[in-house]
Formats: sequence, C-alpha cells, structure tokens
Amino acid sequence: MATIGWIGLGNMGRPMTRNLVAAGHTVTGFDVVADAVTAAAEDGITPAGSIAEAVAGADIVFTMLPKGEHARSVYLDEGGVLDSASTSTLLVDSSTIDFDSARELHKQASDRGFRFIDGPVSGGVGGAQAGTLTFMLGGADDAIADAKPVIEAMAGNIFHAGGEAAGQAAKIVNNMQLSISLQGVVEGAVLAERFGLDPKVFFDIAKVSSGDSWPLRNWYPVPGVVETSPAEREFTPGFSTMLMHKDVGLALAGAKTQGVDLPAATLVYEKLQQLIDDGWGDADTSILIRNIDENAKGLPTEK
Repeated sequence: MATIGWIGLGNMGRPMTRNLVAAGHTVTGFDVVADAVTAAAEDGITPAGSIAEAVAGADIVFTMLPKGEHARSVYLDEGGVLDSASTSTLLVDSSTIDFDSARELHKQASDRGFRFIDGPVSGGVGGAQAGTLTFMLGGADDAIADAKPVIEAMAGNIFHAGGEAAGQAAKIVNNMQLSISLQGVVEGAVLAERFGLDPKVFFDIAKVSSGDSWPLRNWYPVPGVVETSPAEREFTPGFSTMLMHKDVGLALAGAKTQGVDLPAATLVYEKLQQLIDDGWGDADTSILIRNIDENAKGLPTEK
C-alpha cells in the first residue's frame, strides 16, 4: 500500500481520497478550505495544515484543483509541492487545466528532478464516488507504470494518452466534442417535439441510427425518456454548465495557440455563456435546451 499526499479535497477530491483509504492506502490531505479537510478526515484521511505537511514522506502526491492558476501556485510557489516534496515522490495532477500550464508543470518538475504526470479525469462526482473515473495520463512510461496501481482504486478506465500534457489534451478535446454533440441533441429534441414526434419514439430511432451519440443516450433532455438524464431531476448538475464552459474555453484557448479554428466549439461556448449570464451556471449543462425552448419540459422554475 502507498503513502499518499493529497491537495484539493472538494467535490471530486474528497470521494477520490475516500476510495483510496477504502483500498488500504494511507492518505494525508490538505485544502485551503479548512472545513473540507475536516470533512475528509471523517472518511479516514489524515488532515494536514499545509502543503508541506501533506506531502511529507509521500510515495505519490495527487492534486485536484479548479484551474491552471491554482495548479501553478500549488506546485511552483514558495512552500509549494516542488519546494516541499522529496524528488523521489511521484507527482500527479488530476485537475483539468489548460494545455500550456500542464506543459509548464512538466518542465518545472523535470528541471527540479521530479517525475510528473498530468492525469485529468472524466466521470464527474458520480464517477468519483463510485470509483469508476476515466483517467487520461500524460507522462513517461515508468511514471505511468508506478502510478497505475494507486490510481486503480479510483478508476474504471486508465489510459496512457502520451507524453507531457497528453492527458490534458485528451480531456479537453473529449469534452469539447461532448459539448458540440450535446448542442445537436438539444436542438434535435426541440425540433422533433415541434414536428409532433413522441420523444421516446424519436429517441429509440435516433439511438440506433446515425443521430446516435453519448449525450443522446445518457442525457436526452426531455423527461420520461432516459432515466439517467438530468431532465428527470430538474437539471440538477452531474456536469454543470459552468464546468462545461470552462472546459470548452480551455479547448478554444489551446486551439488558438495551435492555429486551429473551432467554429462549432465557439458557438457552444457562447451558448453556455448565455446560460451563465441568465443565472443557470450551476444547472446541468444539458440545460442548453433552454436556449432553444424556454418552456421545455422539466426545466426548473427557480435558479
């Protein structure tokens, strides 16, 4: 079993550490929000009062943070991970951050003698709780091999996407594609209804035809069609509009540095921004249907 340092005990980090503890690992955790540390201690982690305390003696350190700027600060600032951990400690950043920040963290870690993996996840809070997350890992072969036995306690799928920042690249592109597919699903759902089609009948046709997609099968945005759809729960978030907006923004930022035009992603980014401006940032991202039909079935009456 491994000795693990963990930084970031929010909605994702806490259930992930709970699964590590359940698997028999020793986890010491830190978060800038003291209540998050206290809550995670109830699950069996050892609470830490600083980054240095969390990483002391760790075989492997994980970070799960909101944005690239937070990851840079945690790793690169005075008293951060690179200052405080032993170079024998394997470092894994499971935050979803911009491609350039991930590359910079790889470079800084390597320059100071560390092995570093960018390892963002897919699956949301539900996957974190169930231990079924998909990990997309970027880094050297030996680092990935050493990390996998620990990651298995949190994962349903583990992919070695490639070298430095490849994990972030895979996550960003995947979520960009998801958002574009979802925009097609919400538009199709409204048009089908206006044509007078029964939603369940149209769904059954589309899921075995060329209109099939993951968001169609899992997030069809009309109540009474798909049990897993947020429309069944007044669009309570599994993957919030705010988070999707962030991820599509990361794709657009990365595309700019690579000289790639992304017209469909740009459109969806604007539609997500519209929802945020209207006060729906905390609702599930499938509430994109509201931009097409403000009276769609299942929409919440209060923000």
